[in-house]
Amino acid sequence: MTLKLIATDMDGTLLRDDRTYDYDRMRRLLDEMDARGILFVAASGNQLGQLKNYFAEVGPERINYVSDNGALVTYRGETLAEATLSRTQLSQVITWNNANFAKMENLIILSGDKGAYVSNNVPASIMAETEKYYTNLMQVEKLLDVDDQIFKLSLVWPPTVSVYESVKSLRTVFEGELHATGSGFGSVDVLAHGVNKQTGLVELGKSLNIRPDEMVAFGDNANDLEMLRFVKYPFVMPNAEAFMHDRIKQTALNNNNENGVLDTIEALLDGRLH
Repeated sequence: MTLKLIATDMDGTLLRDDRTYDYDRMRRLLDEMDARGILFVAASGNQLGQLKNYFAEVGPERINYVSDNGALVTYRGETLAEATLSRTQLSQVITWNNANFAKMENLIILSGDKGAYVSNNVPASIMAETEKYYTNLMQVEKLLDVDDQIFKLSLVWPPTVSVYESVKSLRTVFEGELHATGSGFGSVDVLAHGVNKQTGLVELGKSLNIRPDEMVAFGDNANDLEMLRFVKYPFVMPNAEAFMHDRIKQTALNNNNENGVLDTIEALLDGRLH
């Protein structure tokens, strides 16, 4: 087995439910990966700034990032690729949301280069919860007037709304124009057409001459599927929902709360997994 790139999702995968991981062990594994010339990639729906916060304890400059579910790809601090949503596209999705969920209080979040944005009508309690997942979160009067490059629009609904059905509807309505994917926590992410975590790995592979058969990836949710199907060595987390195990047969050695990603990386580097 030749490994040159290891990519992992964050929420429900590398991160424990308290959004931490074993920092000392991660440092040791990063040292070993660096010594072997293996690239470590955080591939997540999170913003770049939020991802860097997660790696503050181990050195965010040591990590490469596929952020906003593939809309922004960075290598050693340099942008390799980015895909943004136009004002017209944002307006179309917001109009779709208003038409389908007019009587429901749901949250619309724009993730951009300078920060994240929500309506100034969002209650303080929801703002406080949302700030746990976004850096530089700002309330604005009109989302469509935000002066920023927008990588992703997220729709967050109450648990009574089916994420699967919402993704299906968005993909039907915006076929060939936008990409929609479930992103956990009852949310749907809308991205530029053809953008996902796989496209992020494609960009890294192209730039660094790394083939899919030299890549490992870890994930737990629908927004990881393209990435997991792309690499030769995909691992789904034991804590993932059943539909993920139906699609990806190889399972990480432990769940997210028991350091499953780190256990599996260690076993791969030691030659205990092939």
